[in-house]
Amino acid sequence: MLGPSGHQDTYARDNLPPFEEWPEIRLDGFEYPEWMNAGVELTDRMVERGFGDHTALIGNGRQRTYKELTDWTNRIARALTEDYGVKPGNRILIRSANNPAMVACWLAATKAGAVVVNTMPMLRSGELAKIIDKAEVTLALCDTRLMDELVAAAKESDFLTQVIGFDGTANHDAELDRAALNKPVKFEAVKTGRDDVALLGFTSGSTGVPKATMHFHRDILIIADAYAKEVLGVRSDDVFVGSPPLAFTFGLGGLAVFPLRFGASAALLENASPPKLIEIIETHKATICFTAPTAYRAMLSAMDGGADLSSLRIAVSAGETLPGPVFDEWMRKTGTPILDGIGGTEMLHIFISNRLNDFRASSTGKPLMGYQAKVVDDELNEVPRGTPGHLVVRGPIGCRYLADDRQKNFVRGGWNVTGDTFVQDADGYFHFAARSDDMIVSGGYNIAGPEVEAALLKHEAVQECAVIGVPDDIRGMVVEAHVVLVPGSDPCDAMAKLLQEHVKTVIAPYKYPRSVVFTDTLPKTESGKIQRFRLKQALSA
Repeated sequence: MLGPSGHQDTYARDNLPPFEEWPEIRLDGFEYPEWMNAGVELTDRMVERGFGDHTALIGNGRQRTYKELTDWTNRIARALTEDYGVKPGNRILIRSANNPAMVACWLAATKAGAVVVNTMPMLRSGELAKIIDKAEVTLALCDTRLMDELVAAAKESDFLTQVIGFDGTANHDAELDRAALNKPVKFEAVKTGRDDVALLGFTSGSTGVPKATMHFHRDILIIADAYAKEVLGVRSDDVFVGSPPLAFTFGLGGLAVFPLRFGASAALLENASPPKLIEIIETHKATICFTAPTAYRAMLSAMDGGADLSSLRIAVSAGETLPGPVFDEWMRKTGTPILDGIGGTEMLHIFISNRLNDFRASSTGKPLMGYQAKVVDDELNEVPRGTPGHLVVRGPIGCRYLADDRQKNFVRGGWNVTGDTFVQDADGYFHFAARSDDMIVSGGYNIAGPEVEAALLKHEAVQECAVIGVPDDIRGMVVEAHVVLVPGSDPCDAMAKLLQEHVKTVIAPYKYPRSVVFTDTLPKTESGKIQRFRLKQALSA
């Protein structure tokens, strides 16, 4: 049963799935007060514990202590409630790159009792509009450098009535900053229940209505008290760096929740390219890094060129399969493993991982404390060790989609069905085999093929198309589009470039097809359905 709620706006709780469709939630070892606010736990409470003078956030040329972060977020929370009328339970969308201001806005909105929707800066207006409508977002906070797409989305929305700008550059020269600077540094955070929804995480979508996963205040602390405590053993002198966007739950955990829960620091980069990541590791003597295998390849090459990455004590990889050769070379050069793991937006963060003292190359490791996982067949019967099957998991966090019939597909028999094909070996380690669907994982990003197809079909030169993922040495996979042009169009390099640039204007640029193959026909069934599997088979023929 759910505990008490502090929300006045009950939209989130009203749209939780029916209890009979929930996965089994196992909370043994994760006890929290009935009333708690995750924003308070990561700021005010840390000051009370003596971390006030410790550096919390580094970014855009400034360092902020836990006391400064607490005061900053309290002022913003006051502005949200006093000047902008935010009520507990209202949904607030945040649009920004990775910077301290985004973290401050997220924490402040959480303290104000809002349900936060973090979004990536690369999303276009059409993508934002779907999120706004699904979550019925009424107010958005946006880095002033990224306003255009959000303002365009607001014009098409029946819900979004306020778009408030904040300064992501640390100059505090924007509407929200000016409102906050006039407020006292004390704020009585909204009394939220541990089972109140605090965060809506949107999964990498398709052409249809996006899926929003609903996570409670307690869940935000659970991922720290499980993975960060057990696997990372976070210390107050740790410095976290990484490339995943804070808008992804992987990035929010690794670059905000984990360091702030244990009095550590996070160094944030708006452009976390491998060279920039290497630079910030050297500059701030970072100790824990979250990124994808692509970046670790670059780091290995940089070490050969004299880069000093010796401060790193833990390297975490997730988002795509960690190639065995990358793991082996990292071990040779550093003496420590890259900790590969698997998580998901539905589960909020990593639930299976290797450990520093318990790892295996080309393996995803074993379940965290409090989690159970197994490999099953289509009827959820566990398959023999060494046999491929569907990975299912359960633990203290599980999938709860916002008002979505697809809940029944992800949760079956009390288990979360991840959509991944795995093998469990005789010693209990889990090994990734493949995605069970057509999701393309490229450079750590999940990309839905149908979404790219829909973007291509908006171009007047495209008659039909099919998108698949193809292997790539650098990015793991890349998006490849097989395109049939309308009669009279020229299938040339210039046309391929034109279509690639077109896709970047319609959806987030990272989703564009890096390979465009022109063809006269696409393989289809007798009923006319495109057979993408035949395109994939042709690659290995």
